[in-house]
Parts: sequence; structure tokens; C-alpha cells
Amino acid sequence: MSDAAPISIRHYRPEDLEILRRITVDSFGSVALDQMLEDRLGVWNGRDWKARKADHIDEDCTVNPEGCFVAERQGEVLGYITTRVDRVNSIGRIPNLAVVEAARGLGLGRRLIHHALDYFREQGLQAAKIETMASNVIGQSLYPSCGFEEIGRQVHFAMRL
Repeated sequence: MSDAAPISIRHYRPEDLEILRRITVDSFGSVALDQMLEDRLGVWNGRDWKARKADHIDEDCTVNPEGCFVAERQGEVLGYITTRVDRVNSIGRIPNLAVVEAARGLGLGRRLIHHALDYFREQGLQAAKIETMASNVIGQSLYPSCGFEEIGRQVHFAMRL
């Protein structure tokens, strides 16, 4: 793969799902709420945080496949972004965004966010939202630099049953 080759953003295809799941697990780690739950409560139901986090991508790609986008260079998937559309309330939401480690620092996360925002505008939506964990230093910096402003903070509670 040549670093000089252009990176394109295209619509998600079902055959992308396994690589998106892998990128998700490789990218989130210590900033995934699911891992924090596991660190505190242990593994349950025979499924670790990686399986639960990857399931989010399955759901995103099933619920709104036309709003899922993949960044690739010469056929190699480098990242993705998923979206949800609430037409009743005219809000677009970005539930997941990830870039492979080798492609970080190229502005790809920013390009994917702007692509999603353009998609929301094409859908006629009035607002967009994205969230991140306080421990996600990249998200804490990237999202405001893309025009998002912090609205509020949420505290997550959990318990083992």
C-alpha cells in the first residue's frame, strides 16, 4: 500500500462488517464503556467487552446501513463512521467512529466526521450529536475541532445482578 495513494470514503457494504468489527475492538480498548464495565464487574454470559462492543457495529450497520461510511486506500479499509437518523426530532447521531492505528494522524477521523455531517445535511436534519468517554483524549479534542460543543456530561452506573 502506497501512502501517496488517495483515501476515499464510500458507503458501507455487508462484506465490510468483519473488518469494521476488528477495527472497533482494536481501536477502543480503555475508552470503551464495555471494557470499563468488564473491569469493574468481570465477564458475564461468556462474552467479553470486545464481543459486546463489536455487536454495536452490527446494530449500526443493520439499523442505518446507508448512513455507514468506510474510508479505504487501494481496497484496504482504514476506518469507518456509523450514523443514526432521528427524523421525527431532526437529529443525526454518530454512535461509532474508528481509524486503524497505522492511519491515525492523517486527518481521517475528521474527514469521516465531515462526511457524516454532510450526510445529515442531505437528510435535512437540524442538529448532530456525538458522545465520548471522558478518558477518550482524541475524541475530547477532535469533536470540538469539528464544530461540536460540549452540552453536558453523563455518569454511567452499573451493578452485577
